[in-house]
Amino acid sequence: MTSDVLIVEDEDDIREMIAGILEDEGYETRQAATSDQALEAVRAREPSLVVLDVWLKGSSMDGIELLDSFKAIYEHVPVIIISGHGTVETAVSAIRKGAYDYIVKPFKSEKLIVTATRALENARLKQENEELKGKAPSDTTLIGNSAHITQLRQKINRIATTNSRVLITGASGTGKELLARLLHSKSNRASGPFKAVNAASMVPERVEQELFGTENMDGSAIKAGLLERAHNGTLYLDEVADMPLETQGKLLRLLVEQRFHRLGGQDDVQVDVRVITSSSRDLGQEVTHGKFREDLYHRLNVMPLHAPPLSARREDIPELVNYFIAQLAASTGLPAREIGDDAMAALQAHDWPGNVRQLRNNVERLLILATGEPSQPITLETLPPEVSVVRSGSAPNESERMIGLPLRDAREHFEREYLQAQIERFGGNISRTASFVGMERSALHRKLKSLGLGATGRD
Repeated sequence: MTSDVLIVEDEDDIREMIAGILEDEGYETRQAATSDQALEAVRAREPSLVVLDVWLKGSSMDGIELLDSFKAIYEHVPVIIISGHGTVETAVSAIRKGAYDYIVKPFKSEKLIVTATRALENARLKQENEELKGKAPSDTTLIGNSAHITQLRQKINRIATTNSRVLITGASGTGKELLARLLHSKSNRASGPFKAVNAASMVPERVEQELFGTENMDGSAIKAGLLERAHNGTLYLDEVADMPLETQGKLLRLLVEQRFHRLGGQDDVQVDVRVITSSSRDLGQEVTHGKFREDLYHRLNVMPLHAPPLSARREDIPELVNYFIAQLAASTGLPAREIGDDAMAALQAHDWPGNVRQLRNNVERLLILATGEPSQPITLETLPPEVSVVRSGSAPNESERMIGLPLRDAREHFEREYLQAQIERFGGNISRTASFVGMERSALHRKLKSLGLGATGRD
């Protein structure tokens, strides 16, 4: 998807020439011949860039006055001033009032293209810098080669280039926003904006302001909402089940018509936005209980995508741990430590109710609290207390109960727990489990059967 450039020029042939140059470079253009048309176009939708002539014959405002009006409505939109009667004073005045650059006519097409490219890149970097303040850098790396992740990666590759809406489900911490960013980065909209908002974190009364923006009745001041700023890109709505019912109805209209009203405004704002949503709750149940609109649910759930819990992809944990160690070492300056086999086995055996987010937090804690030389591996003794080789289904007084058992029963109980944990660790792969525990595959099958576990894993 491309940037939206508004060209304000009173001479038809020059306006058409500028539009042709920019369209050949892949930009979308809108045109205005007068100041009134320009203001109408700007109020209709926030442009990515404005190319503005200083002298506008037959208009109520000249280009410099119009620049003031543009900046009052959309402060961050870059404006390139053009003029055939350029003076130093005019150029200085334009720059002081917020213009990105000043070009004197006649100009070469290369000059316009370079200036437009730089203006858009500068605006993009400023916006990203503001959005990233106080936030961790976004990532689109999907780590792992388990069956779940392999299938998920294949599905993302198939649907990313479509314009279909996607509903991502999964428990908290499974990486739903990462999947949304990955879909955007692999789509035809990758060069456009990606706007993310968590509906649960917004005060219900402000949801519509954040999404649709606000406007004075006379159109003199406009605050663009997320939908407008996501034009030609992707809007990601996390925890969409927490959106008020009234807002759900307005979102439905947007999905049907790709247009909406700003709060306080009367005119339609038309946008081209791909909407990706996510929820950790069952939206089908929310519909049944009357908390979510059924028609909106079907509109959002065109392509369902499920983020699996970490407990379903334990074989990915070593790769995830090593990835987090490298990432944290680079960002914090902590030494990259190696994880010992016993510690890694414990990490794989843990159930991780907080999923990948909880695992990452524990890896960071390990790097901070680990003792010994950096060259020494982190062992089982240095793991935080919440990570244990005892599975979460075990009783809290397990050791006391074990002491009360005869040796044979205690050994059988231990073998059952140990082998169950190892099978889960290797994603149900019997061959890999047998190799790790040091048994022949056929012997492991017999042992599992004798312990009442059965041979339900993959060979």
